[in-house]
Amino acid sequence: MIIIARKLLTLLTIVMLVVIPMIPRPAEAQGLSLLRDAETEWFLREISTPFFEAAGLNPSAVSIYLIHDSSMNAFVTLGQIMAIYSGLIQSVDNVNQLEGVIAHETGHIAGGHAVRYREGQKAALKVLLVHVILGLAAAVAGSPDAAAGLLLGGQSMAQRVYLSYSRVQESTADQAAMTYLNAAGVSARGMIEFFDKIRDQELLTTSRRDPYVRTHPLSGDRILRLIDRAQASPYYDVPSSEEKVYWFKRIRAKIDGFIYDPEITLRMYPVRDQSLFARYARVYAYQKALRLDDALAEATSLINENPDDPYFHEIAGQILFEFGKIEQSLPYLRRAHELLPQEPLIMTALGHALVAMETPETDREAIGVLELAVFFDRQNGLAWRQLAVVYARTGRENMANLATAEMFSLHGRYRDAVGRAQMAFKTFPEGTREWVQAQDLIFTATAEMEKHPEQNRRRR
Repeated sequence: MIIIARKLLTLLTIVMLVVIPMIPRPAEAQGLSLLRDAETEWFLREISTPFFEAAGLNPSAVSIYLIHDSSMNAFVTLGQIMAIYSGLIQSVDNVNQLEGVIAHETGHIAGGHAVRYREGQKAALKVLLVHVILGLAAAVAGSPDAAAGLLLGGQSMAQRVYLSYSRVQESTADQAAMTYLNAAGVSARGMIEFFDKIRDQELLTTSRRDPYVRTHPLSGDRILRLIDRAQASPYYDVPSSEEKVYWFKRIRAKIDGFIYDPEITLRMYPVRDQSLFARYARVYAYQKALRLDDALAEATSLINENPDDPYFHEIAGQILFEFGKIEQSLPYLRRAHELLPQEPLIMTALGHALVAMETPETDREAIGVLELAVFFDRQNGLAWRQLAVVYARTGRENMANLATAEMFSLHGRYRDAVGRAQMAFKTFPEGTREWVQAQDLIFTATAEMEKHPEQNRRRR
């Protein structure tokens, strides 16, 4: 009987390993790698805002993150957070398809589906647990085959329970997306095209499907339910504006150049192609291939044609900085900051270069720039790190500890964050802004430590 029980437990472990990964996990459990880029974040927010407003959401309360991953995927999670994979932008055929996905994900946010997802997960696990208990009882009674059948049947039933929750949410998000697209005067053709594009994925085994299909169950009936409503919209045959098409092609080229190996990018965007998009992609390909002169030549050609484009100045400055030409990078980064004075990621690039100069004058300028960067973007880990460096170098140890605590907290190092925040807290006069900031960090980081004790034990 002990042997049978051991076999049953082994089978249970296998079932749990199979079932649980099939259920989509929230963002915080996935170990995702973020891509921070001022231009891409601006573009995503620009095309998303009309849908947020149509859904009755406050656009400034919705966070949009770009995930560095080649998978075709997007998801939402608690706290009105939308994540879009770089692979999705590379996979869609046009900006209207991307808008369709964003409108659909907005439906998930407005519907509170990130919370309901957990309800579905709990219901599925309850079903599985019942079958595990029955399986153990069957094993104890001397029926190992019946026990195995109960476990495998429980796996199948649990998955069906979860998918029933998921399909209801997907259908609800589809209909909401149609409403938002219509309210924004955007064609729903792209959403239909995207769903049709991925429909064949349903025929593949689960492990071979793109993550978007695994987490957004699709069916022919679901598409058919959308087509009539989409075609009834007065905007169905309205093409995307030239401006949207331009920015989509530009962002797509930028992401291609950044992500693909240089040889692949140069095949996709050969030198004979002198379009703005091709040259932009080649800037990143040459940068990755350590071809400084070629990268700078392409960036300079873009600046000469578009002297007031902040993003072309930004990339030229970054190229020079990364190749050790720090002083030469400053005019480009300062110009980018001048053109976009409230863009925190450009401020961070400029602040980083100023800190690297290591002079009293540039240190003073860096502090002003970086403090402004974290004012606009408190989730900016690089800005907090550079602030910690320059504060320490200028003798402001208490501020250095506070900035370091902010950085540790963003990286999930809550125990370290509490330690640095406590050091800073003791040095500030009671009631000051910095004193309150340190106190808040101690409270929030301590609360996170209690939620994730196993992570902080490993960092002792």
